[in-house]
Amino acid sequence: MGWFKNILKSKFYIFKVRNRFSAETQIGQRSLYNQYQQWAKEGKSVPLSETGFRVFSQYEEDGKLLYIFSIIGMQNKTFVEIGSDDGINSNCANLAFNFGYHGLFLDGNPAAIKRGRKFYSKYPHPWMYAPTFTCAKVQVENINQLCKDANLEGDIDLLSIDIDGNDYWVWKALEQVSPNVVIIETHVEFGMRNIVVPYDKNYVFPGKHPVYHGASVPAMIKMAKEKGYRLVGANELGFNLIFVKNGLGEEHLPEVSAESVLQHPSVKESWKRFEPIKDWEFLEP
Repeated sequence: MGWFKNILKSKFYIFKVRNRFSAETQIGQRSLYNQYQQWAKEGKSVPLSETGFRVFSQYEEDGKLLYIFSIIGMQNKTFVEIGSDDGINSNCANLAFNFGYHGLFLDGNPAAIKRGRKFYSKYPHPWMYAPTFTCAKVQVENINQLCKDANLEGDIDLLSIDIDGNDYWVWKALEQVSPNVVIIETHVEFGMRNIVVPYDKNYVFPGKHPVYHGASVPAMIKMAKEKGYRLVGANELGFNLIFVKNGLGEEHLPEVSAESVLQHPSVKESWKRFEPIKDWEFLEP
């Protein structure tokens, strides 16, 4: 894979945050997108773990999403991001600004929603088709209605969930939309235990303990499989799992194991934070 690493190291494919709206960034990403497609036609597979870079995302999810969508295609260019904050440093912003995506940013912080609406009304130009911003505390009981109110239904390209709490339960309950790709925050602190914290509709982080919420990697994978998805990777730190709908791009986006996304040194360090809550109530899905 030396040929691929050399390309990513070239100046042409270094996307700096200060250039996130520049023509250079757009051209570079679109060129890389086309190159990925060409390699796929030639039977070349690129390890997802080596495709990451950051333009808007907090970590390297932008690059990994670019590769995934080059393989499975950008279908209707729609997204739902749950726990989006202001939608700027998010998993969907790069797709919105540089690939013409439209969708829904959901967050319970009114200040963040106001900030996001203002930002998207100004950049990169005021006449772009801005995403929908909704301020709401997302729960199992309202997630489908919130998507419906934003005129989203059926197949969408991307679902991102990061709400520091009921992520597992919200995705499990979501039926209004059917995403091709899902990025969801998962608790690496729980290690390889198949456990999930019971649902609490009123949960607010940090709750009784900052680690006592969410689901383990094995539990999230099990639920994803039940919904028709396979794990294809994660961010480098392992806590943002990436799933792709079965039947899409399986030749170039193979299923990976739970163990494979829990290799970063920070993961093993995080297991120590589980000790104070190891005897608390957990469910085994």
